[in-house]
Amino acid sequence: MSEFFDALTDAHRAFIARQPVFFVATAAADARINCSPKGMDSFRILDGRTAAYLDVGGSGNETQAHLAADGRITVMFCAFDNPALILRLYGRGTATLAQDDGYPALAAHFPPLPGARQVFTIMIDSVQTSCGWGVPRMTLDRERTTLSRYHQQQEPDAYLAEMAAQTRSIDGLPVRPQTVLPPAHPAP
Repeated sequence: MSEFFDALTDAHRAFIARQPVFFVATAAADARINCSPKGMDSFRILDGRTAAYLDVGGSGNETQAHLAADGRITVMFCAFDNPALILRLYGRGTATLAQDDGYPALAAHFPPLPGARQVFTIMIDSVQTSCGWGVPRMTLDRERTTLSRYHQQQEPDAYLAEMAAQTRSIDGLPVRPQTVLPPAHPAP
């Protein structure tokens, strides 16, 4: 019922492009496992073995802390329509923050999102597909705009102060805080 691949195929890419939500899981020794839902047109495939997603400031920064400590990351996409399918990307990830040299080039792959703080790049070790027959069928009503509106209403200094305060994960692992606002860039 499952199949492994060394790299993304064209069919995998097309499936990923149709999914409005994905899930990111990370872990580090002696820390909780973190699993976060993501959306907002924030995932891109850079090549057959590399993907990235634009991270917007939210309730914490567990993914960055776990990747700095351990590096492992799993990204899961699942179809809520037909045909049923689950696709997982297993790999190692790194964070590039808005103040880092490589940020503008990575961020150029995404539409500008209010509150953007870093891009996570995933070097894919393997791709797994499975049936997804146990996932319910659902339809997307609409995207939520609450997080974008929240960040649009924040003053830049208040936003940076909020990001600077996030120096530890839930389990006390260090987090490298965002120190500058992302440079403006045109949507691809």
